[in-house]
Amino acid sequence: MLHHVELWVPDLPRAVAEWGWLFERLGWAPYQEWERGRSWRRGETYVVVERSEALSGDRHDRMRPGLNHLAFHAGSRAEVDALAQAAPARGWQPLFPERYPYAGGPDHYAAYLINSDGFEVELVAA
Repeated sequence: MLHHVELWVPDLPRAVAEWGWLFERLGWAPYQEWERGRSWRRGETYVVVERSEALSGDRHDRMRPGLNHLAFHAGSRAEVDALAQAAPARGWQPLFPERYPYAGGPDHYAAYLINSDGFEVELVAA
C-alpha cells in the first residue's frame, strides 16, 4: 500500500485549485494545510502539493527521469467522461485527445490529462 506522494509545485494557489478539484471529485478529502502546502487523503494514502523553498525550476517535465504520471481509479466510464469534460475549466488539458478514451489501448478506458505545471494524471474507468 502506498503511504503518500509529495509533489513540489511552483505555484501553490494554482496547484491547490487544480489538484484540489481533481482529488475532491475522485473522493479524496482535504487532510493537512500549512503555509507552503496542502494534502488530500483517501483511506491510508495521501498526496501532498508543496511549494518548497528548495525547489529548482518552474515546471515539472514528465518526459525527464522521475515521475511520468499518477493513475487513479476514477469510477465508471460515464464518470471518467464527466471528469474529462470538466477538466479544462479547472486547469487540466487533455493529452492524446484524438485517441480518447482508448489512448492506453482498446481494452483500457481512461482520460489522460496534464495540468498547468506539467503533471500528468490518468483517470481509469472501472
